[in-house]
Order: sequence, then C-alpha cells, then structure tokens
Amino acid sequence: MPLTGLWIVLLLGCIALCRTAPTIAPTISPEEEDLAEGYLTQFYSDVGVKNSSTRTIKENTFSQDLQAMQAFFGLEVTGVLNNETAEVMKAPRCGVSDISRYGHFAGRPRWQKRLITYRITQYTPDLTRSQVDATIAQAFQLYSDVIPLDFKQVYSGTADIMILFKGGYHGDFYPFDGAGGVLAHANSPGRNQGGDTHFDDDETWTLTQRGVNLLLVAAHEFGHALGLDHSRDRRALMFPTYKYVNTNGYRLPDDDRRGVQALYGSRTPVPTTPEDPTEDPNPDPLPNPRDEQCSRELVFDAATSIWGDLFFFKNGYYWRKSTTFQGIRLIRVNTKWPRIQYVDAAFEVSYKDAVYLFEGSQYWGIKAYAKTIISGYPKSITSLGLPSSVSKVDAAVYVPSTRKTLIFVNNQYWSYDEGRNQMDLGYPRSISQDFPGIGSKVDAAFENMGYLYFSSGPRQIEYYLPYKRVMRVLLNYGWLNCY
Repeated sequence: MPLTGLWIVLLLGCIALCRTAPTIAPTISPEEEDLAEGYLTQFYSDVGVKNSSTRTIKENTFSQDLQAMQAFFGLEVTGVLNNETAEVMKAPRCGVSDISRYGHFAGRPRWQKRLITYRITQYTPDLTRSQVDATIAQAFQLYSDVIPLDFKQVYSGTADIMILFKGGYHGDFYPFDGAGGVLAHANSPGRNQGGDTHFDDDETWTLTQRGVNLLLVAAHEFGHALGLDHSRDRRALMFPTYKYVNTNGYRLPDDDRRGVQALYGSRTPVPTTPEDPTEDPNPDPLPNPRDEQCSRELVFDAATSIWGDLFFFKNGYYWRKSTTFQGIRLIRVNTKWPRIQYVDAAFEVSYKDAVYLFEGSQYWGIKAYAKTIISGYPKSITSLGLPSSVSKVDAAVYVPSTRKTLIFVNNQYWSYDEGRNQMDLGYPRSISQDFPGIGSKVDAAFENMGYLYFSSGPRQIEYYLPYKRVMRVLLNYGWLNCY
C-alpha cells in the first residue's frame, strides 16, 4: 500500500508545459542543485514521457520533471532551476509524490465499513493529551460531517488507524528528517498498517499559527488515510505543502469534500435551493430535475462555463454555480433563452465572447455577457462541417490552449478550429484512442481552471490534456453543493 505524507500547502498549480534543455541558473549553489535532484527524484520522478531511448530519457528527465514541478506550484515553467523554484522546494510539505494518476490512490482504496477506530499510542510533549485527543477528533469530524463514516477513539488493542508522534526512525521504512521538511505521513486504507498515521515529533506542534498547526496537518493526513491523494487546487487541504490558515470554524474545502464524497458518498444531502423566481410555472414535458440535484446517479445533458459561472443542463433546465452568489440556482432554459427548449451540448469561446448551445440538429450562438442570441442563429450543425448523418451532438468543449473546439458524437469526436472557422482535416477520430482513460462516450464536457471535465453517465473524469492523463474520477453531483 502506498505511504502518503503530509506537507500541506495552499498554493495553486497552473498547468502549462514547455520543453527546454535541462539547465541551471548560475546563481544556484551546488547544495541547491543537490536539493533539486533529490526533490524531483522523490516527488516527480514518474512525470517524464518514456520512450525507447534510455539515454534520451536520462538526459531529459531533470528538465521535464522540473517543468512539472514548476507547473504544479504555479511558477514560470522553464525547466531551469532558479532561486524561486529552489525556495519552493525548501518549504515544509507532505512526503507523498505530487504526480499520480488520480486524486484518489491507484485502485481507489477505501474503508469498507462505517465505523473506523483510531488509537494514539505516543503523544507529543508540545501539547497536553487532552488537547491532542480533542484536535485529532476534530480533524476526523471534518470528514464525518460530510461522509457517512464515524470515527471512534480506542485506548487499547489494535485500531483501524494507529497514530503516533515520534522523530527520526519510528518503525517503518520512512524515517523523518528533523524539523521542517516532512511533517507527517499516512498510509492509504487497507489491512494491517492501512491508514496508520505518523507525526514527526521533531516539529513544534501547536493549535495556533506558530510552529506547525496540528489540526491542519492531521486533517490532511487523515485525507490520505481515507484514500485521498494530493490535489492541484491551491485552496485544498490536500495540496501537498503546508501553509497556515485560520482554523476558527474551519470546514473541509470544496475540492476535498468532493474528493472524499466520490469515495464514500454524502452523509446528508442538503435541500435543493428554490428555483429562480422568473421560472415559467407551466409544466415541462420532461421530469423536473430538482430532486436529482444531490443524487449520486445524476447525469448531465451538457455543461459549460459562461463568464466564470458554470452551467449544468438537464431536461430543459440548468443549474447555475456562480462565483458571485452562494447556492445553486435551478432555472428553465426557455426562461433565459425563449427560443431554446433544451440543451444537448454547450461550449464557450471566451475570446469571442460567445457561447454556443446545441438543440437537436441545430445550434445557437449567444453573446456571453449580454446572454442574447446572435443574429443569424440557429444554424444547422452541418454548417460546422459535421456530416448530414449526425442528427445530434452529445457534448462539446472549447480548449483555450489550442483554440480548438472538440465535438463528441457517439464514440467519435471532431476538432473545429475556431480561428479558421472550419473543421480540421482527419476527423472524426476515436475518443478512447485519443483520450486514454475517459471511456468511449461523453455526455457532457467543460473546461475549468486548465482542466477538461468529461462526464459519462454519473461519472466524471478530470483530465489534463497536455499529459493526456486522468487526474481524478469524480461524480457529477459534486459540483452542486451536495454536502
């Protein structure tokens, strides 16, 4: 079972790739060069693309791994070791690799029972036992508040999760490295040592912003013990490096909540928010999706961003997840765009200030800011270059980095060049061949924060196109505030 560690950070990984020669800035000391090589070997050694030439792999590994590390932490991606990159490498962090296939561990390990026991066998002298007990319980409660698991402390025998504070060598094959560096680590769920969590007692453990805050570190490690891998969202608890945030009234951040609920489900679905007051009271021929909002089986018809907000379409309605107001609003499509009854696919081209909505064999262009239909629409989907045999589009998504729109139909997709306003040659192509790991069918797709999200049935894949890699497996309903 993989050993996971804790070096919590709330930084953000932007994703961009450059391929440059593996060079080192002249101001970097030999000690920092050694630090960088060790750091990349420990946390990014599997990033480089493998080929048949071992010599080529070795020559390119440092630069490729360094690019991946710089992208993860939102640094300028150069493949060149500089002072800014070296400083990030020196920050306290978690001991698990930052590069993994999923936001969950390989094989998606999880606990198969509802009551998980834990036992603290060795305490830190930095805090009283009662303070440690209360803080560990609080860290577990962050998860039990949102998933249907309960945690119980026991004081003898072997618990599901064994916890200790000890510096240096402490009985496993991953000795701690003194103050700073690795703060703690934990095993993923499983038998025997599964979930066991160790804290480096060479750190100064506190309940404040001084030293190392035990609540934040423990909550991060227990995420690993429940099956969560590191996140690329700098706001997430599961981001790999440590940074103090105010713990008064602290709740599990949204990214972490969605990840753990994808493994265990939601403890109590929240009541759906009232629909928009402008909604047409006339009955709709399709079922109202209001009762499906927090269903683990929720399937989207389409999804897109519109000026920073996310729109998820279902049965002639859409849920709007806004950056400017709380809650999720459910609105009928034809109350916003009276000429459109339902949406099969949707995508936004931000630099054109336009959103395109597909309905059967036609599609509509809408000015994103004004949300008014562009003159000349609707148009036939064949005007995009699709063959007349296509009667309906399953999903579409615009990729800002390539300025291409991907259009999905059954098990194939087309690539439309927005700059040239024409379909690329050589299409359609196979979905499963060009997007390994997402399956052969896409019901809805959208772009967010540099990632593509592909939905097939209730399951959703977070995909990083430059690596052609699945990052996480989610469920659709996790976007709709279901906790």
